[in-house]
Amino acid sequence: MNSSKIKKYSFATELMRKLIHMNALFIVLLYEFFGKQITLIVLMIALVIALEAEYLRIEHGVKIPFFDATYRKKERKTLAGHVYFEIGAILVISVFSKEVAIMSILMAVFGDASAAIFGRAYGKHFIPGLKNKATEGVFAEFVADMLAGMIYLWLFVGAISPTWWVILIAMATVATIVETISGRLDDNLIVPVFSGMTGESIIFLIVYISI
Repeated sequence: MNSSKIKKYSFATELMRKLIHMNALFIVLLYEFFGKQITLIVLMIALVIALEAEYLRIEHGVKIPFFDATYRKKERKTLAGHVYFEIGAILVISVFSKEVAIMSILMAVFGDASAAIFGRAYGKHFIPGLKNKATEGVFAEFVADMLAGMIYLWLFVGAISPTWWVILIAMATVATIVETISGRLDDNLIVPVFSGMTGESIIFLIVYISI
């Protein structure tokens, strides 16, 4: 993809999409202050509402106010990204430890937003064989993934131990790679799942080795 194709896509629309995804911050606060069970109940209700809205939109052509302008062309007749994000959030919160689940969600949101915005605004060096992927966007995503994880750990966990640094770097690396090479599968689903699995696997190995 060249720079002329990037300009054809509305930067304002992309920014609007990413702002909508910032509801991940609400998920973090909900989990921290009200616990896992309440968070899952809220997410399940949100998912049901989203699926009902998607049914009306896809099957009956009902336009969803505000959101309709943010759908990409490939989403016009299939599930939108926010549905996959909610499914991914439910999966990682259900399966992984709290810190890993939250970091994987934050990386999926802020990493994706940084890659899309910086890649479209400043992308000049595109990766051969990968559609729409600029090295500037990839670098921005990794930095955003690291910052999101670092800020969360500082605010809610405390000092970042060497173990958490290893987990954070590994998760950010996997999240960036998966986001960059993903094509047919929705990154809102696979990025949190894959990065979360990476973090949880490292924790398991550390605990197993220490026994």
